[in-house]
Amino acid sequence: MTLFQLLRTRALPIGWVVVLFLSSIVQAQKPSTGANAGVPPRSNIKLPEVKLVDETAIKSLLLPKGKPLLVNFWATWCDPCRDEFPDLVKLNNEFKDKIDFITISLDDPEEIATSVPKFLALMKAEMPAYLLKTADERTVISSISKAWQGGMPFTILYDKDGNAVYQREGIVNLAIVRPKISTLVSVPKQ
Repeated sequence: MTLFQLLRTRALPIGWVVVLFLSSIVQAQKPSTGANAGVPPRSNIKLPEVKLVDETAIKSLLLPKGKPLLVNFWATWCDPCRDEFPDLVKLNNEFKDKIDFITISLDDPEEIATSVPKFLALMKAEMPAYLLKTADERTVISSISKAWQGGMPFTILYDKDGNAVYQREGIVNLAIVRPKISTLVSVPKQ
């Protein structure tokens, strides 16, 4: 074996170690994106509680309790869901105490203590948050709305009697849902 061959065979593993080391440094310097974006790893931000629900529990969650109920189904991995969340927070702040508003994440149950609460904290979301754990999402989806094909985000607005008055698969349309909520909350109680 020549000196060049010897150096090349020994240099190859060392070269890979150097490449891996440098790539880990570059990766560590990249800005965070997605559910963890903007949340410092050791921050003192209080993460919101996210409760696990199943097919049975979700049915009772979807029953209005004397006032209109707005429900949003979303996931941290869903780009349109993340894009619409600031508008949902605005709606919640605007109609706080006039409607009930809950969010239901369709993330993996393992995310209940990690990316889901971190994202909600980042968004400054104060509405009650749940994470659906089910063996059969299709059955749950069809039980919520026949119009829902499973796409996300999905938002549904119920009047105080439990009738669906607005539903949308895709980013919520504030120009439509805001007046519907306003109408529901301005109806005098009997």
